[in-house]
Amino acid sequence: MGYRVAVVGATGNVGREMLNILHERQFPADEVAAIASRRSLGQEATFGDGVLKVKALDDFDFTGWDICLMSAGSGPAKEWAPKIAAQGCVVIDNSSFYRMDADVPLIVPEVNADALERYSKKNIIANPNCSTAQMVVALKPLHDAAKIKRVVVSTYQSVSGAGHEAMDELFNQTKRIYTNEELAPKKFPKQIAFNVIPHIDVFMADGYTKEEWKMVAETNKILDPDIKVTATCVRVPVFVGHSEAVNIEFEKPLSADAAREILRQAPGCMVVDKRENGGYITPIECVGEYATFISRIRNDPTVKHGLAMWVVSDNLRKGAALNAVQIAESLCARYLKKAA
Repeated sequence: MGYRVAVVGATGNVGREMLNILHERQFPADEVAAIASRRSLGQEATFGDGVLKVKALDDFDFTGWDICLMSAGSGPAKEWAPKIAAQGCVVIDNSSFYRMDADVPLIVPEVNADALERYSKKNIIANPNCSTAQMVVALKPLHDAAKIKRVVVSTYQSVSGAGHEAMDELFNQTKRIYTNEELAPKKFPKQIAFNVIPHIDVFMADGYTKEEWKMVAETNKILDPDIKVTATCVRVPVFVGHSEAVNIEFEKPLSADAAREILRQAPGCMVVDKRENGGYITPIECVGEYATFISRIRNDPTVKHGLAMWVVSDNLRKGAALNAVQIAESLCARYLKKAA
C-alpha cells in the first residue's frame, strides 16, 4: 500500500522538479496529484512518461491524502498549509513562512532528521532556503569533527531561484545585448546579463538583506544556535545552480586533508577537489544532480583553525525539490509507515 502525495505549485520551477524527483526516486506513491492556482486549472504537468491534469487548490479535498509538497510561496502557505494540515495531510512547505516557527521543524535530512519528531505539533514541516540547505549539508560532518565557531559565506546564486520570470529576463537581456536593444530590468533591480547583483530579497535595518538573514537564522536552527554566521548573497547570470565560497573557523584543529576525507564519507556530499585546471565543480556541472559538490578545500592560515571551501548544488533540487522529497521519505520511514 503506497502513499497519496499532492504537489501544490506544480506548474512552477520547483513544483515541476518535485514531480520529476518523486518519479526518479520511485517514491512509493499510489497516487500523485498536481495542484496549482485556478489560472492553471486544466494545464498538464509531466510525471514520468505520463502527464497529470492540474487541479485547482481552491477546490481540492485533501482528506485521505498523506503528504502535500507545497511550493506556492509564503502567501498561499500562510493561508492553505494549516487548512491542509487540519485535514490530516502533512505539509512539507518550501516557502519561508514557517521556517522560524518554534513548533515547525526545519529539516535537512542529512543534518537533522531527528527533529522530524516534532512534525505532529502542526502537521507542517519547513524546507530551508536553497542557499542554506547546501551549505549545512557540507558543514554538518565538519561540525561533528571539530565544532564550528564561525562561518563567513559569499553566495553566487542563479536566477532560477527567483522563478520563471527571472530566467526569462536573463535570457532576453543576453539576447538583446547582441542586437543593441533596450535592457530595462523588470524582475531584478539592475541588469543581470553579464553582471552580478549583491542584493537578494529585501534590505533590513542593519544593512543585510533578508536572504542573508535567512542563512544565519536557518543555519542556527538546523545545525547549532551557537555558530556565528555572516553572509553576502549575490545574484549571478547563471540559469541553474548555486555556488558558495565558505570560510569556516573551528574550535579544534582540522586539516584540509582530514576535512576532505570526512566530506567524502558524508551523506549527500560529493568531493571533487583536484589542485589542477578544471579540478573543481562549477554550477553547470551540478544541474540535474542530487549531491552537494565540494571543491577547493584548503586551510585558512589567517585564523587559528580555519578552512575554506567551494560548495555547489542544483538549487532547484537539493535547494528545494529534492530536499522536500527527502523529507517525505524520512517522514514515511519513521512515522507514516504503511503496511506492504
